Amino acid sequence: MAEAELDTTQDSLMMPTVLTFLSSLLERVAESNDLNRPFHSQKISIFHGLTRPTISIHTYLQRIFKYANCSPSCFVVAYVYLDRFTQCQPLLPINSFNVHRLLITSVMVSAKFMDDFLAVSAWYYNNAYFAKVGGISTAEMNLLEVDFLFGLRFQLNVTPTTFQTYCSYLQKEMLLIQSPLDTPTNPIIKSHCCFNEDESTHQKELAV
Repeated sequence: MAEAELDTTQDSLMMPTVLTFLSSLLERVAESNDLNRPFHSQKISIFHGLTRPTISIHTYLQRIFKYANCSPSCFVVAYVYLDRFTQCQPLLPINSFNVHRLLITSVMVSAKFMDDFLAVSAWYYNNAYFAKVGGISTAEMNLLEVDFLFGLRFQLNVTPTTFQTYCSYLQKEMLLIQSPLDTPTNPIIKSHCCFNEDESTHQKELAV
């Protein structure tokens, strides 16, 4: 994966708080799966890189937010899609080798589904532009999109109830960030690090 070409040093001043919480959650999920899911037990997919990208998840999200012109709601829906993807593909847990490609793909699919009706902004949503934002080739972006949609089983609709549920999980992530004394065994972590969705009971388990 190519590194970001454009400067993101000032993005933290503009980046919505929800993205900070999302990056924190994804970092913990990836780190947990790196430690607890042996690589040989995982299915290697098109989303896996040969090496871990040197750009952090937080910086990568900053870049996507700055250049993809997506609303904060798109990132919440992308979070829903990532959760659904891990449920549909249990052998593909989010880890440090695939999280960046999964992230750029989920945001692009979310943007197309949610915001593409805005003709004035439609040019932002072609795959070539997102490929440039994500630091990958257009050909790879096309393949990632197809694989992601089939991996999701084309379950793209997000109800208002589901949207609010995922917002609440990101709000709980804020509590984790603001409570440095919390440890990985603290129940508050297990209560919201879902990545397993059920709209009626919303099973709250970390996909590890």
